[in-house]
Amino acid sequence: MNHPLPITHYDIYLVGVGGQGVLTLSDLITEAAIRKDIPANFYPTKGMAQRGGFVKVQLRLGREMVGPNIPEQGADLAIAMELSEALKAVRYVKPDGDFLLFGHTWLPTAVMLGKADYPTLEQIEEQVQKAGANLHYLDPEDMPLYEDAPVAANIYVLGAAVGHTHLGEILDQSEVANLVQTRWTRSAERNRLAFQAGLDSI
Repeated sequence: MNHPLPITHYDIYLVGVGGQGVLTLSDLITEAAIRKDIPANFYPTKGMAQRGGFVKVQLRLGREMVGPNIPEQGADLAIAMELSEALKAVRYVKPDGDFLLFGHTWLPTAVMLGKADYPTLEQIEEQVQKAGANLHYLDPEDMPLYEDAPVAANIYVLGAAVGHTHLGEILDQSEVANLVQTRWTRSAERNRLAFQAGLDSI
């Protein structure tokens, strides 16, 4: 007889820009949680539809019914897929929570025209430190290549989240690995490499 797993409350705040697969990353986490009988509430917010527009997801695990808004300092894990958007997520991570930062840069028009400044990695590190969170930094240059092309950043980041934050204590690593390989059969080997590289990162 299968006994239900104990319910774990775990909130994840994700930000990035269009084209990075933030919604797909969130969907994979949601499906992996559901496969472990953990309730998952997935609340996406998309900004401008074109590539480079702001994308935010609030993902709340372990509660049958819960509102969409994670309170400030309420996220167990914040995942930022782009440097400037990371600043929007800092205030949501809990003290002693995990902040996973993928150091991709996407320069808005105002920055390219010299009308606005783009944050430095040091500035973001300082803000995460002030928030009392544990920073896990992923350098895009460290991503492996598959057939001379970079692997999918969102799968790489998923591997790092499972391998280096408390999310890995909630989700089954082998189940997530199987999920990313079977979701897209034509890209199974590419995604296996991306996920494993994320597990081995940091």
